[in-house]
Amino acid sequence: MQLPPALPPPRFLDAGEAALVVEFGDTIEPAIHDRVMALDAALAAAAPPGLVELVPTYRSLMVHYDPLRLPRGELVAAILALETAPKRSVAHNLWTIPMCYDPEFGEDLGFIAKTVGLTEARVVALHSGATYRIYMYGFAPGFCYLGGHPPEITLPRRQAPRPPTPPNVVMTAAGMSIITTISMPTGWWLLGRTPERMFSTARDRSFFAEVGDSVRFEAIDRASFDALEARVARGELIARAAPA
Repeated sequence: MQLPPALPPPRFLDAGEAALVVEFGDTIEPAIHDRVMALDAALAAAAPPGLVELVPTYRSLMVHYDPLRLPRGELVAAILALETAPKRSVAHNLWTIPMCYDPEFGEDLGFIAKTVGLTEARVVALHSGATYRIYMYGFAPGFCYLGGHPPEITLPRRQAPRPPTPPNVVMTAAGMSIITTISMPTGWWLLGRTPERMFSTARDRSFFAEVGDSVRFEAIDRASFDALEARVARGELIARAAPA
């Protein structure tokens, strides 16, 4: 991945004594996230002694390190060297994830359609027809934050949080979509539910999709949802991967 010229240098922010946040911008957009993921891949490949963990987000990479083995100045120098080096391409997957937009799961589908002046079927078609980027996992275990939400069906967050929702719902707000993993109150709008589990300790890979991968939602009916959920309960992965 060759970066365009004249990009601003990253900003380095300390997060305590053993973590460094490398910040590339202040907006959510693919070009900034490409820089985050390029550094993530380069640091993972170089793995300087004392590197502990890398946590990519929308616009920054948090680098956890052991300051007794890897002084901050050496870490910054290594990052700047990697930033100016040629970037290798990183292979990502495109995941197709089944999703049921049944009114039982998509409680806010009708409200969204009415608010944006479209039919419910059109909202479903737009949402399931888009390709999303996994920008980060955060907030709660396995919460998957997706960019690429269709602007035609974008709404701000709710003015007041709603009561706890079921796990594995797909929600939207402020131009983002999210796949949840646990039940909790939310200020996002509910579009539907997937039988898949974005995070499961019962699998060999707790997270099957990586940050930087892409996602498309496959609209399914309620009967298909029930059948697929039974397969997931038996430990089967039903999301399908293809090269992005």
